[in-house]
Amino acid sequence: MPICRAKPRAEMVLDARLAAAAALVRPGLPVADIGCDHGKLTAALACSGLYPKVIGSDLRPGPLAKARRTVETAHCQDRVELRLGDGLSVLSAGEVGTVVIAGVSAQTAWEMLEAAPWVFSPQGPRLVLIPATRHDELRRWLGEHGFRLCCDRPVEAAGRWYAVMAAEYDSVRRTLTLAEALYGQTGQWPEAAGYAAKQLEKLVKLRRGVPDGTPEAEEMDRLIQGG
Repeated sequence: MPICRAKPRAEMVLDARLAAAAALVRPGLPVADIGCDHGKLTAALACSGLYPKVIGSDLRPGPLAKARRTVETAHCQDRVELRLGDGLSVLSAGEVGTVVIAGVSAQTAWEMLEAAPWVFSPQGPRLVLIPATRHDELRRWLGEHGFRLCCDRPVEAAGRWYAVMAAEYDSVRRTLTLAEALYGQTGQWPEAAGYAAKQLEKLVKLRRGVPDGTPEAEEMDRLIQGG
């Protein structure tokens, strides 16, 4: 009789931002990919064999169906559970060691977190975040709500700059300066100059909408001039 062998797991190639996110996930614990969309990150995490379970979720049935096809193509469905739902409502306290939220605005990300009180605990999950917009506002929100940034990596992918952040709750409230909010800890990385140039470009545009003579305008001007 022929020997039955399971199909090998396919290697899932990720872009630079998702690869950076995957590297920040706590190994050995379940992980949730919230807003998984096409499911590439979900499948890559499952195929790695580093996590006992990977939960992929999305608000809409269409992307979740696409994620299911991606997972099946990668032959890793035995490690994946796909859930339909809004934000972190698909999870319960203590269920995962890491929550990944990628590709949504800063505000959408923190609204998801505010709706899940169990993340505000030293025993809560690590947050791996890739905001699509306003990186500075997400850094401010994290600091003001007791989260410590344990990684803040600038990544360029498809001609755009991203900040891939990992944060953990330690209950210490932090008020960030404009520079801290704008650049975070990205200066530690080789890609720092490219990211800083893009952030400064955004700051110049924001400055146009701030009245002259205000403390906010003066802080912006100092940063732009020191640029």
